[in-house]
Amino acid sequence: MTSVAQRRLTRSEADVDRVTERLERDGFAIVEGFLSQEEVAAKRADLRRVLEEVPAGRNEFEGFDTRRIYAFFAKTRSFDAEAIDPLVLGVLERTLGPAQLSAPVGISIGPGESAQPLHRDDGIYPLSDPKPELVVNTMWALDDFTEANGATRVVPGSHRWSGPPDTEPETVAAVMPAGSVMFFLGSLLHGGGANTTDRARLGVILHYCAAWLRPQENHVLGVPRRVVRDLPEPLQELLGYGVYGPFVGNVDGRHPRKYLTTEPS
Repeated sequence: MTSVAQRRLTRSEADVDRVTERLERDGFAIVEGFLSQEEVAAKRADLRRVLEEVPAGRNEFEGFDTRRIYAFFAKTRSFDAEAIDPLVLGVLERTLGPAQLSAPVGISIGPGESAQPLHRDDGIYPLSDPKPELVVNTMWALDDFTEANGATRVVPGSHRWSGPPDTEPETVAAVMPAGSVMFFLGSLLHGGGANTTDRARLGVILHYCAAWLRPQENHVLGVPRRVVRDLPEPLQELLGYGVYGPFVGNVDGRHPRKYLTTEPS
């Protein structure tokens, strides 16, 4: 099996064609050096501020030693630009067509956390195979992702499998330095790794789904309108203030952004 290191792209190499080609081939693509070290440090500090108020997980899937920042865009502005980065939007358009944010989450895997069960993120939608791609994720590393500290484990090529595997599949750790981003399909088998170190591992997953699906999180309720009003229009649309043509998502026959600017919080 080809190593993850051999699959990486540098920021200068990464474009929509190269990333989507690797998504089609492997189910994931890693781009190193997307964020500068100064950006990483600022984002890490801001999310650690938020994490001070976040409880640990409630079950094996969330992780009993893992803290997750839900309602992400209500609590931080640190990833506004990344959510609508031209490369990200280009990959979404190529893979999903019109898209929306589904479950953006900050994830701090704590010391001693066990490995998350392997799963597919598109498995929540009751559609049978074969089906189009429904979900694309971007996982942003704010610490070095290593085998020891819980780097996401992926099963290369599993996005092409129909149904669950007959046996426990072989996984590889998506090892990448802080500042990297991993694109991966919702049809790819993956799971958070075990953290056997004495430090937490921080990352942010911006989880997108096709615009005609219901997202995992209800952002219209989760992100106050007074916050959404000040966001860039593309991010407003990704948070649900858009229309999947010609009618899906309208409010009283109007585009929801008009409602956003005229109604009280």
